[in-house]
Amino acid sequence: MNRITISLAAVAALAAVGGTALAQQQAKPAPSGYLGEAAPDSYKILPPAPTPGTIRYQADRSAFLATRSLKDSPRWSLATADADEAAIVKDMSCAIGMELTPQAAPKLTKVLMTARYDVRRAVNHPKDIYKRQRPYLIDEGDICVAKTDGLAKSPDYPSGHTTWGWTVGLILAELVPDRSTEILARARSFGESRLICGVHNMSAVEAGRTNGSIVVAGLHGSAAFRADMDAARKEIAALRKSAKVPDGAACAAEAELIGKSPYN
Repeated sequence: MNRITISLAAVAALAAVGGTALAQQQAKPAPSGYLGEAAPDSYKILPPAPTPGTIRYQADRSAFLATRSLKDSPRWSLATADADEAAIVKDMSCAIGMELTPQAAPKLTKVLMTARYDVRRAVNHPKDIYKRQRPYLIDEGDICVAKTDGLAKSPDYPSGHTTWGWTVGLILAELVPDRSTEILARARSFGESRLICGVHNMSAVEAGRTNGSIVVAGLHGSAAFRADMDAARKEIAALRKSAKVPDGAACAAEAELIGKSPYN
C-alpha cells in the first residue's frame, strides 16, 4: 500500500457499487476522521522497524524468500485480489455471511470512510520515520503486483493494507459478533496476503495488526464513532434478513486457503 493509503480514489471505487450519488456523498467526510490530533501516537506504541543484523530483520528476509514459492498458486491469486483495499467489505462477504454494498449499507460505509483518515494517520507517521525498504528491494523475488516507482518509494513498515484490513475486521466483528471468528480470520489473512504478495515484510504485517488495534482502541473514545456504530449495527441487523448470501462452494474454497499458514 502506498503511503497515502485509503485515498479518495479508493473511496470512489468502494462506493461505485452503490452509485454516483453515494460516491459523492461518502467522498466528503471530515479529513480529520473521528480522532484528529487526539489519535494515539502509533509510532510511540509500535515496536521499531527491524534493522540489519537483528533477528527480526533476518526473519523477514527468510519469510520473503520462502513465500516466493507460492507464486501462481491459488493463495497467490487471493493475495493479488486482496491488493485492492477498496474491496475490503466485498472480500469479507464469506466471513460476514452476506454480501454488503455501500448502497445497501450506507451507515457502515460512513463508519469505514470516516475511520480511514484515522488509519492513514496511524500508518503514515511511522512509515515516514522508519522509511524501511520493501522486501523485494532487499532480496530478488517476484511480487503479485507491478513493481512501480510509486510502490518502491512507499515505505514498508507498518503495512497500511494490514492496518486497514485489521481495523475493518475489528469493526465488523463488533457489528456481527456471532461471525467474529470468521471475520477476524479473514482480516488476518488479508494482511498475510501482503507477505505472500511480497510487498511487505513479515514484521510489517505483524505491526499492521497491532496498528489496527491501536486505531480501533482510539476510535472507541469518540462519541461520534460510537453513535455511528450503533446506527450501523441496526442497519446490518436488518440487512441480515434480506442480503444476498455468498456462494457456499466459493466460501469453502476461500476458508481452505486462508486456513493454511504462510509461515511454514
